[in-house]
Amino acid sequence: MREISTRKITATVSNLCVTVNTDLPADVEGALNKALKDEESPNGREILRQLIHNAEIARKEKRPLCQDTGAVVVFIELGQDIHLTDGSLEEAVNEGVSRGYKEGYLRKSLVSDPLRRDNTGDNTPAFIHTNVVPGDKLIINLMCKGGGAENCSAIRMFKPTSSHDEIDRFIIETVGKAGPNACPPIIVGVGIGGNFETAPLTAKKALLREIGHYNSDHDLAKWEKELLVKINNLGIGPMGLGGKTTALAVNIETAPCHISSLPVAVNIECHAHRARKGML
Repeated sequence: MREISTRKITATVSNLCVTVNTDLPADVEGALNKALKDEESPNGREILRQLIHNAEIARKEKRPLCQDTGAVVVFIELGQDIHLTDGSLEEAVNEGVSRGYKEGYLRKSLVSDPLRRDNTGDNTPAFIHTNVVPGDKLIINLMCKGGGAENCSAIRMFKPTSSHDEIDRFIIETVGKAGPNACPPIIVGVGIGGNFETAPLTAKKALLREIGHYNSDHDLAKWEKELLVKINNLGIGPMGLGGKTTALAVNIETAPCHISSLPVAVNIECHAHRARKGML
């Protein structure tokens, strides 16, 4: 049995919170640069230049990529051969978020009550999802999710007999309704299957896949590519000012579901896609 102190988890989460908010991942920056080469709209090209320049400044000066430094979503893979010491996993993660947001001077965006709207003051609690897996490693996938794109996400409970085209229309309609409010170019996470509470989670986990890495299932990979073309044909463009770059990627993940159900969730992520992995 391998022992891991939760103090290491706190330190890792704290570092990840600061890093993801100031250092745009290479795959996202690469996708923005590719989009700049392909984009034909003058406004779209100028927006993409500014987004790339903004990322360069944020990395150089250790400043947030966006004023919305997000709610922290953490997917943890906890090896079953690990014994955690010095406290609980949840407390360790939240302490890491609190420390990272304070030390990184990041905006605190969490309210303790959805109606009274009192800010918690340290961006906790994080949204923590833990899976126990074989082995003695602890993997932390941390994402700082902005509110604008999150608000544009959706779920629909389809009939099992619903067609591929019906699901297509729902996904494209969801992106169309989001328009500029999701801060395009966006990344589209799609979760198909599961049930009412897990389909959105599947869609959010789909966002963790690197841009340019398609689903390992041939048919789903083909669907991802087709959807990306259709979404970009909407003409929303960078920041909604028109152009052919509305989305950088469409990632689809599936999960087993009930024979009478076919839930489909769409989780939209903005161009400031802040996600990183830590491993202990």
